[in-house]
Amino acid sequence: MIEQLLNYDIYNGKTIGDYLSLEFIVGVAGSIIGALLIVFVGIFLAGWAGRRIRNIGHRHEALDDTLFNFLGNIIRYVILGFTLLIVLNTFGIQTTSIVAVIGAAGLAIGLALQGTLSNVAAGVMIILFRPFKIGDFVEVAGISGTVKDISLNFTELANVSNIQVIVPNSQVWGNIITNYSTNQTRRAEWIFGVSYGADLKAAEEAIRTTIMADPRSLTDPAPFIQVNNLGDFSVDFLVRVWVPSSEYFAYQADMKRAVKEALDAAGVDIPFPTQTLINSEA
Repeated sequence: MIEQLLNYDIYNGKTIGDYLSLEFIVGVAGSIIGALLIVFVGIFLAGWAGRRIRNIGHRHEALDDTLFNFLGNIIRYVILGFTLLIVLNTFGIQTTSIVAVIGAAGLAIGLALQGTLSNVAAGVMIILFRPFKIGDFVEVAGISGTVKDISLNFTELANVSNIQVIVPNSQVWGNIITNYSTNQTRRAEWIFGVSYGADLKAAEEAIRTTIMADPRSLTDPAPFIQVNNLGDFSVDFLVRVWVPSSEYFAYQADMKRAVKEALDAAGVDIPFPTQTLINSEA
């Protein structure tokens, strides 16, 4: 009875006795140990290679950390994928059919997740072409803010009120991107109006002295301060001054107040629209 059971054919000419033989058990144990070693080595190599790629971006300031973080993750997953295929081959599993099944499943999933995949594709384009990086102040999809994170699916911004804003990458890459941090300098611009009876030379001198006294004002390119328009109520000075990009917003606001106070101190009137009411009963 036992002999008949051991000689029972299970699969492909193999009997129960074959599967219980010492040779088979040793072979299976060897395959398991080999697979565990391959998994250990694969995980180690994947982590090591990913860290090495990411550290390249961290060590050199001229390189973008976001790009090298992305490349590090890609290398890590590629190594893990090859490790899985090697482990399956260790047990004699034909990986060709598995790859075909995964490909078909990937196509079906891709069709079902077209919107998500469009975000991923846009995320790859953003990371590769780098129209902005973490820390830049940008305007994307009509939203302005500082870039806090760039992932494959979305870009995270902190707006001027420090509120988190999540923008899908497809909306970022598919729209106009304005990066205010790319260039080191920006041009600030104001229009200051003075009354028609004011001393224009004194007004110009007050404006120029006040603005150029600020250490944030750049002399190269040279500032532009000229009468630009004769309005209904005022003579308008157009003022253009270059300033470091990081100082732009505070500088723009500070100069408005400083110039107003300087014109007042110089006795230069700043006009405003007036309306004369006539009493028809008089």
